[in-house]
Amino acid sequence: MIMEECILVFDIGKTNKKILLFDRELSVLHEEEVMFPEVTDEDGFPREDAERLESWIDDSLERFLTGNEYMVRGVNFTTYGATIAHVDAAGNRVTPLYNYLKPLPGQVLEGFYERYGGEEDFCRRTASPAMGMLNSGIQLLWLKRVRPDLFKRVKHVMHFAQYLSYRLTGRVASEYTSVGCHTAMWDFDRMQYHDWLGDEGMALPDPEPASVTSRVRLHGKQLEVGVGIHDSSSSLVPYLKNSGKSFVLLSTGTWCVIMNPYNQEPLTTDQLRGNCLCYLSTDRKPVKSALFFMGRVHDLNVERLTSFFGEKQGIYRTLQPGPGELRLVWTETRKGRYFFKSGVPDNLVDQQAELSVFGSFRDAYARLLADLTGMVVDALKLVLPGHESPDILYITGGFSKNPYFTGFLALAFPGTRVFTSEVANATSLGAAMVIAPAIWPGGVPRCDLGLKPVRTGISS
Repeated sequence: MIMEECILVFDIGKTNKKILLFDRELSVLHEEEVMFPEVTDEDGFPREDAERLESWIDDSLERFLTGNEYMVRGVNFTTYGATIAHVDAAGNRVTPLYNYLKPLPGQVLEGFYERYGGEEDFCRRTASPAMGMLNSGIQLLWLKRVRPDLFKRVKHVMHFAQYLSYRLTGRVASEYTSVGCHTAMWDFDRMQYHDWLGDEGMALPDPEPASVTSRVRLHGKQLEVGVGIHDSSSSLVPYLKNSGKSFVLLSTGTWCVIMNPYNQEPLTTDQLRGNCLCYLSTDRKPVKSALFFMGRVHDLNVERLTSFFGEKQGIYRTLQPGPGELRLVWTETRKGRYFFKSGVPDNLVDQQAELSVFGSFRDAYARLLADLTGMVVDALKLVLPGHESPDILYITGGFSKNPYFTGFLALAFPGTRVFTSEVANATSLGAAMVIAPAIWPGGVPRCDLGLKPVRTGISS
């Protein structure tokens, strides 16, 4: 029996954990998915069950490397960001993988920003809005200030993807896309680590490109193991390698991440105030980006609508816009928002929006989506030079299947070619693409971006 050569990718999302096997043509040979319930840290706050995750990775590697169906030639990891592993001199993790939503005590940042030119200048230089523990570098400060005994035991600091790679290679590493995603670690003015890390005695290895691999032997098989890559940057890779034209990528899910890899203008203070930031791409270039917690805001407010109208859970997934509905609702939003008139509240649910004015769940849902889309449009404009409309807009992820969201976006940018993109597992594919040349020299094959134009004519 001839075994198929492949790359194995662990795609670690906040909720879903996936394994994908890609062949030489970067087609998916095998896919599986699991979900692990969160556990709690020492403060009772939800966190990743790292112990169970690590066991699952180890067991999965043994299964695929010792099986007789696939010949695994390479392994890579792509993970959600803003997550740090603290490792001691013996190579053991000394803390949980703390949740980036964990509240940050106020005293942690007392006097910190002032030492580095004030909050606005610090955030501009690091291309990182002040977001508490979502700035993963600030998690280091938190550990030093709040858990000093634990901090003293830390020898190495790695982002999540590099830590998972380290478990296979024993090689402590840092990588550009993981460092360059609202970590407050990277000085984008000087394109190096910010001085504060050295001042606080926190030494990190110099970052490496995501294409770097290490040759290891596991279960009797020789492998190339990637250094790991941040998930949002990984999802951008297939488009950068296959689009051929400038574009803006709108990656949707729990977070809506808007990425414009063609805007090289310096980040401004106004953009930072709008939750705009810069990522680093795999080729170490700034990617002007904006974040919006759309998926979570959507789900919590849909729960309120579902309860009010007595509908079944998930009913919104069955809705299709009727003739003229999209344009009618979108025109109404131009007069002002109905939902989130004062912005998104801390608990993410707009209790002020009176639902009795709507005749049905459908009417309320359409308006909710229009107002959420309006906020995405505002965020998207922040990453456009001169606020000009993009030539091409790609929509990926869960909301690419939502006809209200995609239709409203097309109406918002009438001069833009708007496409949904059904690249199978774009994040995992990107992680395979960056290490493929180290395994199969000769270039990375092109892939189908699965583009479908968004049309509003029939239903607008």
